[in-house]
Amino acid sequence: MTVVYEDNHIIIVNKTASEIVQGDKTGDTPLSETVKEYLKEKYQKPGNVFIGVTHRLDRPVSGLVVFAKTSKALSRLNEMFKNSEVKKTYWAIVKNAPKESEGELVNYLVRNEKQNKSYAYDKEVPKSKKAILNYRMIGKSENYFLLEVDLKTGRHHQIRCQLAKMGCPIKGDLKYGSARSNPDGSICLHARYISFVHPVSKEVIEVEAPVPETNLWQGFRKI
Repeated sequence: MTVVYEDNHIIIVNKTASEIVQGDKTGDTPLSETVKEYLKEKYQKPGNVFIGVTHRLDRPVSGLVVFAKTSKALSRLNEMFKNSEVKKTYWAIVKNAPKESEGELVNYLVRNEKQNKSYAYDKEVPKSKKAILNYRMIGKSENYFLLEVDLKTGRHHQIRCQLAKMGCPIKGDLKYGSARSNPDGSICLHARYISFVHPVSKEVIEVEAPVPETNLWQGFRKI
């Protein structure tokens, strides 16, 4: 975890692919607790520290996560995420080139809780939720392609599921059709950029996360 932005109301961190945002059945220490400890130490706070989770990233995904440091910021940020007022851009490495170098994907996703997986359909089906994203190819290496993804809705495993449906599963993502896993257990999906109006000061906050310093993300030529 690296802190990339902090003020009195919010803190934004760049999470590694192995960290979980909130506690789960693994019992591993979640990022929310790591951030609490960081704030407790930094400000030498006695007692409990408030940290509100405003959104999540899947465990094998790296990149920007926004936490609220006050209840006022938390309720406003929750509303902003719900209303798609937060602009989120991701980078994804895929094995196959998309047929079009850029475009919009609109699918209807159905979440299977037991499998912890989503399925994409071209038309609305029972219990489905509409999922929209824009993508464009921004780089390529000898064997892979780098896509920039602009997320318009926030569905379960949306980018992973929609890119796989397009025939471009994310590198390392076995669950959605990648041929093999990555050595570090990550998938090559990175929450690269986030932009929103500050819930209290009303300033525009724009933050970019550096890409992971692993060989997986090296060697791309810009297109």
